[in-house]
Amino acid sequence: MAQAKPRLVPDVSQRDIEIRYSFTGAELLLFGAIIYPGGRAPDGGTDIAVVVKGPTQPIVVREKQKVLGIWMNVESERFRSAPAFYAVASSKPLSALVDERTAAIYELGLQNLQLSPASGTTPEQRRRFEAGLLDLQERGQLYSENPRGVEISENVLYRARISIPARVPVGTYVAETFLIRDGRVVAGAAREIRIEKLGFERAVADFADDWSLAYGIVSVLLSLGLGWAASAAFRKK
Repeated sequence: MAQAKPRLVPDVSQRDIEIRYSFTGAELLLFGAIIYPGGRAPDGGTDIAVVVKGPTQPIVVREKQKVLGIWMNVESERFRSAPAFYAVASSKPLSALVDERTAAIYELGLQNLQLSPASGTTPEQRRRFEAGLLDLQERGQLYSENPRGVEISENVLYRARISIPARVPVGTYVAETFLIRDGRVVAGAAREIRIEKLGFERAVADFADDWSLAYGIVSVLLSLGLGWAASAAFRKK
């Protein structure tokens, strides 16, 4: 008989995150237990990596260059299925846990994301635009890595914290947990997380989706009205 494998029992502190006018971000607690065959934990060598990502979407990255003294968008690259949000935390640096092949299979680490470029650019151009995309998303706090972000107690209980920024896109996210031992992923489990807008923000988003032309006209008129009001106020002073 094949040797029995351990399994994960994961959970998250919030399955539903609501974005309202006062939303300034959230902190997800990912926690759980490792269930071993026979109920006995092995001596050392057990590590955990957790990944929160989603939803996938097409992203266009544009590269600016100075042309005749003016910064202009010169080249661009379209990625078909880049995650809008990606965060990974692990009990040790990923390079110390798994080899490059395993990291690529499970998309562990920013450098192993499968971004699916749409155009037939050269490998050098593709790498440049991929690096640009990762840099933009990291600066926007939408992509992150924490090589010491998972705590493990007695080789049984684990927990990790993932920060969700205020400008996170709405949609369905997946929180994945991987149990790693001797360089191999020996168990995995996932939980879904839903991020959605409620209240006034939801009404505005629905209006923009269902009545895009009217939304655009209202936005322009509102901008003109605010500009006129500000100008009138300064004239009175």
